[in-house]
Amino acid sequence: MTMTKPAARPVNPRFSSGPCAKIPGWTPDFLNSAFLGRSHRASEGKARLKRAIDLTRKVLQVPDDHLIAIVPASDTGAVEMAMWSLLGARGVDMLAWESFGEGWITDVVKQLKIADARLIRAPYGELPGLDEVDFSRDVVLTWNGTTSGVRVPNGNFIPAGREGLTICDATSAAFAQKLDFDKLDVVTFSWQKVLGGEGAHGILILGPRAVERLETYTPAWPMPKIFRLTKGGKIIDGVFKGETINTPSMLCVEDYIKALEWAESIGGLPALINRADANAAALNAWVDRTPWIENLAVDPATRSNTSVCLKLSASATAGLDADEAAALPKQMVKLLEAEGVAFDVGAYRDAPPGLRVWCGATVEAHDVEALTHWLDWAWSQVSAARAA
Repeated sequence: MTMTKPAARPVNPRFSSGPCAKIPGWTPDFLNSAFLGRSHRASEGKARLKRAIDLTRKVLQVPDDHLIAIVPASDTGAVEMAMWSLLGARGVDMLAWESFGEGWITDVVKQLKIADARLIRAPYGELPGLDEVDFSRDVVLTWNGTTSGVRVPNGNFIPAGREGLTICDATSAAFAQKLDFDKLDVVTFSWQKVLGGEGAHGILILGPRAVERLETYTPAWPMPKIFRLTKGGKIIDGVFKGETINTPSMLCVEDYIKALEWAESIGGLPALINRADANAAALNAWVDRTPWIENLAVDPATRSNTSVCLKLSASATAGLDADEAAALPKQMVKLLEAEGVAFDVGAYRDAPPGLRVWCGATVEAHDVEALTHWLDWAWSQVSAARAA
């Protein structure tokens, strides 16, 4: 028996895990002040880039002794820049529990060809053994697995007196989860996640130990111009004051600034975290009372409050082969998009079949609550069709 369509609809049906929903109330008019048709190297252009960096530091609570740069190619570019510039000085432990961590392993093993690379993996839904990590070596990890919904619970597993560097891809964690900058020598993220900024730009944050490595170590491989952070053995200071390596989109810069100003206006990082927590709580409360759906993340302590990944329960797929079971969430996604109540809520292409709902700070809790009723409706539709 199918349900009738719910009366309430999400006001904003955008639940994509990247690019993510814009800040509440966003309109194109927010960008009327963008510095367009001029060189980004002009004084006003550099001032806008510097403001983006300064607001990032303030809202994200980045320590004063850490450097912040706007870099090309989104979070991917920022992670690649860090790995190509810093790795190779000592062995490296690579952590992976979802597709993006696996991507960094591929680059280190097949592109940089670092022979002394230890691979510490876990399947989707779990964290690898953090006690296995050797911090006398360099370490590369994702803070929040965007495609698995599994995050590290905190930075307690990272020793303060570590010898190697910790390079952290924090793209779906920054502005929604507390990052321990004292334990992280490199932090990267993109604008298009928690603050709903536009794509193509990344942020690279370097702690003092990473800067020291840059100024005392030269990698064995050729360094592409777009990755170069030093000149004559010294850090290129201007990169961290808004003098970008390549030409940025000042329209995207303005959009990011407006998102940061909104974040500051609602109470900064604590308010952003609270909003994401409330959204995830609304979705997880529904999961707890719904027998046909489960969290992909096994341990509640490691469940993401941004990219919440779900799978069908064993009881919901009983008697189905793998292909039949995988088809059900895809059918739900199509129904929800056709109704205009949820866009882009399917699991990532490399992840196990299921659903993925973005619960970051730009999403409203009442929209998540409304979505849950439509998820029930969509399940009733595909269940009835299967039984027919």
